[in-house]
Amino acid sequence: MSPPPADLISAHTLFGCVLRELGAQPRISGPDPGYLTVTLPRTGERLGAALRRASVLGVHRFRGPVHRHLGPDRRSLTITGLARLVAAELALRTGHDNEEFVDQVVASHATLTFLLDAWSASPSGRPGRWTTAREPAGTGPTADYLDSEQSLLAGHPRHPTPKWRSGTPAAWQRYAPELGARFPLRWLAVAEDAVAETSVDEPGFDGHGRLRELREGPEPPVGFRALPVHPWQFSLARADPLAGPALARAFAVGTLIDLGSSGLPVYPTASVRTLYQPELDVFLKMSLNIRVTNCLRKNARYELAGAVAVTTLLAPVRDRMATSHPGFALLPEPAARTVELPPRLGDAAERRAVAESLGVIIRSGLRGPLAPGETALLAGSLVAERVAGAPGTGRWHVSALVAPGDVERWWASYLALLVDPVLYLWFTHGVALEPHLQNVLVVVDRAGRPRRMLVRDLEGIKIGPGPLAAAVAALPTPVAAAVARDEEAGWNRVAYCLLVNHLVEVLAALADLRPDREAALWAALQERVALVSGALGHPDRLVELRSGAPLPAKANLLLRWSRRADRHAAYVPFGPVPAGARR
Repeated sequence: MSPPPADLISAHTLFGCVLRELGAQPRISGPDPGYLTVTLPRTGERLGAALRRASVLGVHRFRGPVHRHLGPDRRSLTITGLARLVAAELALRTGHDNEEFVDQVVASHATLTFLLDAWSASPSGRPGRWTTAREPAGTGPTADYLDSEQSLLAGHPRHPTPKWRSGTPAAWQRYAPELGARFPLRWLAVAEDAVAETSVDEPGFDGHGRLRELREGPEPPVGFRALPVHPWQFSLARADPLAGPALARAFAVGTLIDLGSSGLPVYPTASVRTLYQPELDVFLKMSLNIRVTNCLRKNARYELAGAVAVTTLLAPVRDRMATSHPGFALLPEPAARTVELPPRLGDAAERRAVAESLGVIIRSGLRGPLAPGETALLAGSLVAERVAGAPGTGRWHVSALVAPGDVERWWASYLALLVDPVLYLWFTHGVALEPHLQNVLVVVDRAGRPRRMLVRDLEGIKIGPGPLAAAVAALPTPVAAAVARDEEAGWNRVAYCLLVNHLVEVLAALADLRPDREAALWAALQERVALVSGALGHPDRLVELRSGAPLPAKANLLLRWSRRADRHAAYVPFGPVPAGARR
């Protein structure tokens, strides 16, 4: 009997990280698609799995369990057993242990099991909503968009703990996008002298966030401003050892007033902490003190200011892009707000914890960039790997959108819409986008053809050498330090997010439809990069790629083992698998 889908997904994902990051040389034996084995360099452990599709790029699809080979015998590994073997290898490679690693891998598997069980148990194939508040119609562009955001069940395809999140299901299920969550916001009234906010123009935070319509309740008292808070975060912050005592003092003296939960329902997107209100067409990127994959999802004060600063800096560039690359747009983040308590209510660490716990970034919505008949879909859900026994992918998946005979034409349209503007922004303006699978919304027409790309998360954009560098240097020091990147770091970010994290995964999903065309799809990507290189005057980095230099792939397994922030990530070389890998 085949293992449960969660077992297979978790094991295949971790095994894929091993193949990409640990320098082991895989070998494929037997008839196509064959059986892949790899020997871990430090421990000498030999692991293997049957292939569903062998990939010339090493983005293999597996079937069945991952095995441990002991002499002539092989034994199926549980996710715990596989994680322990990987941990032993990492300990020898790095010279240090990580006592959390195995538990985090197991917890990620447990979360996935919970989610898949909830989907399988639902008569409709989708879990029910968690409140009785209003929701958008069950069909149409808005519903399809929300479904794509809330259906990324397996998470990051190249991360060892893609579904690890702090807390138990009892704590997070009410707020889980994968369970179709929707809920009203918690609201605080904040004394004006304790409000810290920034915005690009006069409407300010209230105007850009449409707070009066979103709240649907009484106005805060005179001298106070409203602040939306994620209801889960409200509980987490009050229990936090640093933020909690300062918040208690602020409530006691009336600097903060709890207005309760009210207003229009919001829907968590794939990131968990970013919420969308479809009737008002507004996003709120909330602080949420939980760890998802690598990072605590809280908004530091400099990140709030950085999002608005980057929105302002890029305004002229966005205007030019509207003409030069009309199929591409950035979603602005025009306002941010948090709480800055006075010193009498807490020491510096406590007040900083409150500011980080309650920070909110407003992001512009989707209606402006969309034309009639178009639908925005999350790129990650569009290309998520399908696994036997797991719930269906839905009508937004490439397997439903793209006919096998149209794969290469669809791919060419996709490449032109994304590759050209992202590389243009980096090589012309020094703007390092982060266009990974969860940051790009693919806009399709009624026939499922790509028509435009929307890139979000301006807070994550970095600026390298170029015409905007002087403006970045003039920003407040903490903001400038967060936004600025040198050329090496900026290029690694662009090349990894665009080419490896995003386009290679789209290519893999299309190759699942046409395995015989994987090499041709890769060649089309190379040709597109060459075309853009010529248009940009052949920058050195693109010349190196065309000469065979490997792409940088972010080492998520090594990063999780090191327990460091994303900005400290190392990169490993990525490229086509040598022909000698099969024997």
